[in-house]
Amino acid sequence: MAKHRKSVDVLCAVFGASLMLGGLHVWAQTYPSKPIRFVNGFPAGGPADFFSRTIGQKLSELAGQPVVVENRAGAGGMIAAENVARSPADGHSIYLANAGALAFHQHLYAKTPIDAFKDLAAVTLAVGVPEILVVHPSLPVRTVQELVALSKSRPGKINYASAGSGGMPHLALEALNIAAGTKMVHVPYKGAAPAVTDLLGGQVELTLLDIPVLLPHIRAGKFRALAIATNKRSSVLPDLMTMTEAGYPTVRADNWYGIMVPSATPRPIIARLNELTVKSIQAPDTREKLASLGANAIGSTADEFLAFWRSESDHWGKLIRTVGIKLD
Repeated sequence: MAKHRKSVDVLCAVFGASLMLGGLHVWAQTYPSKPIRFVNGFPAGGPADFFSRTIGQKLSELAGQPVVVENRAGAGGMIAAENVARSPADGHSIYLANAGALAFHQHLYAKTPIDAFKDLAAVTLAVGVPEILVVHPSLPVRTVQELVALSKSRPGKINYASAGSGGMPHLALEALNIAAGTKMVHVPYKGAAPAVTDLLGGQVELTLLDIPVLLPHIRAGKFRALAIATNKRSSVLPDLMTMTEAGYPTVRADNWYGIMVPSATPRPIIARLNELTVKSIQAPDTREKLASLGANAIGSTADEFLAFWRSESDHWGKLIRTVGIKLD
């Protein structure tokens, strides 16, 4: 009798699990059932805003629901990350995360508002975008070597802007300080857009930011580009040397953005969202818009993104420890 009872319990458990999985798959088939919030962690006018709106427009077309972009600037993207992590785990709140929020902050702070690896789930690696080192035209330098020489002659007198403390521009330029023996001074901003505004006005002398936000100003002659911080030249600025060619291979700033959801989001919903977002990213008009500004449309599986995310966290964690930056 006990054996019979145990068999019945097992069958009930299997049947219940089947019903639950079936319900999740039906839910995934009807997803999205309402507007999608697409949150990014930076102000309007910056690269994260541009990527959100470009991908969001196509996602809305494919999903048949409005995609509402929200800019929740501050703390290098962590305000936005926490907002989405604490949202209902139904796939209707998604986060365009930058490398800083996902791969840097756990190494920079003793305590963060969320544990990204525990509280967020990867959907897809969305966009890759190299960063460019630029100076205000009033600075009398045309190469990285000339910038280094000038900075050494003016220790502590040349200021560089970043999109926030602990972000990729900050870390990359501190890596340049270490590699070159310079003492350029960090001036953090709440995003790329305000950093660019002050560089245009001459309040700071240089910055290193994503190509899309700098390219129009480079083409207009308002900024002078010195190098691209990757190992490969850009198709939109083919004559611009790399930092490796300039003699500083450790100064790497190959930024990336990925799409995240709350960690409790059911796997079928993540799979459906991955399908929709990858199609949005790889659509010809989306790819063209991104490529026109030097960004690379990617689109990956959730597992591929998770593996990449972990490798990036390891890489930048080592650099942060070498540079000795702590932001507590």
